[in-house]
Amino acid sequence: MSKADDELKEKSLAQAAVLGEALPYMRRHAGETFVIKYGGHAMGDKTLASQFANDIVLLEHVGINPIVVHGGGPQIAEMLDRLKIQSSFIDGLRVTDAATVEVVEMVLAGSINKQIAASINDAGGFAVGLSGKDGNLIRATKVRRTQRDPDSNIEKILDLGFVGEPKTITTHVLDVFKETDMIPVIAPIGSGDKGETFNINADTAAGAIAAAMTAKRLLLLTDVAGVLDADGKLIQKMDAKQARQMIEDGTIQGGMIPKVETCLNAVEDGVDAAVIIDGRVPHSLLLELFTEHGAGTLIEAD
Repeated sequence: MSKADDELKEKSLAQAAVLGEALPYMRRHAGETFVIKYGGHAMGDKTLASQFANDIVLLEHVGINPIVVHGGGPQIAEMLDRLKIQSSFIDGLRVTDAATVEVVEMVLAGSINKQIAASINDAGGFAVGLSGKDGNLIRATKVRRTQRDPDSNIEKILDLGFVGEPKTITTHVLDVFKETDMIPVIAPIGSGDKGETFNINADTAAGAIAAAMTAKRLLLLTDVAGVLDADGKLIQKMDAKQARQMIEDGTIQGGMIPKVETCLNAVEDGVDAAVIIDGRVPHSLLLELFTEHGAGTLIEAD
């Protein structure tokens, strides 16, 4: 047997071992709903985007019901720049006036949504692109933020424009999809009571949909390894009490706070567990779901 044959045999044995390790997890997760928030570097890198599409198709083929909710901040910013529309941020949320919300909807529910659905279809899946306005999936209400003036100590209300948060999730269309092989790909755009269009944070939308669908897992793909301890080491698993304590003592800070809070809200509303995953790692979804050690930080209820 040649060296090339030996290497091929070793590679085949390694692949067989991986499948053997994954089988119990495939059985455990079959029939369950998984909501995956897709964004960040994973969405901007062509290789990672292709791998993500293949991974979503694999989840569906092994009996899992995947629901994809996507962001698109960089693409929105690029289009606003091209159209010379000024925008700003407050607490990480884009201030969205009437002109901006039209661009947000065009980019999120248009080009990005259809690109992701097409990638999944090219990988052998049957994806259908939706926005939260379709089938009244996401009914939204205006987000309100307050800010205290450091000099006068007076609290004032900040107007973020057409920035919303989920009020109700109508699961009918997703329940119908669940009975088929269709994979919903959802843009985080919602409708207000007066017909307004609201831009919704993708993490927040994914968490609300996961809770409404009583999902087994909420998975947030990020650009960091997960939640890190005070020494900068990855925490593989924690409960809600630990997570809250780490926010209070400052171990969890900055942009990780709203992500962890989204996870906490989801598990408190009935999701079995939420996971913050590094989307920059190839096949991070499969590593998290089908291996013993996972690939991120899993947060469970107390």
